[in-house]
Amino acid sequence: MVLVEFAMFPTDKGESVSAYVSQIINSIDDSGLDYKLTPMGTIIEGDWDQVMSVITGCFKILESQSSRIYSTIKVDYRKTDESRMSSKTDKIKSILQKNIKI
Repeated sequence: MVLVEFAMFPTDKGESVSAYVSQIINSIDDSGLDYKLTPMGTIIEGDWDQVMSVITGCFKILESQSSRIYSTIKVDYRKTDESRMSSKTDKIKSILQKNIKI
């Protein structure tokens, strides 16, 4: 199972790129994979090939509309089928014994 945090957007479309990012989020949502949208990127969880295929699809969406694309991709792979989307933050809450902002 892999957790991937990534951001991707065109750099040649002006200051606001939310119309382009919305297309990417729609594609991620349609994939059926678990994900979490954050103000600075998106976290996706699934098997390696599925997640990388979704990211490739996001790139293809922007490639057809843009001459320049910026992306960051962080990957945390663990050989397990267990979801870690929430368990990682739940563990910190447990250690601190209080609710935290997530």
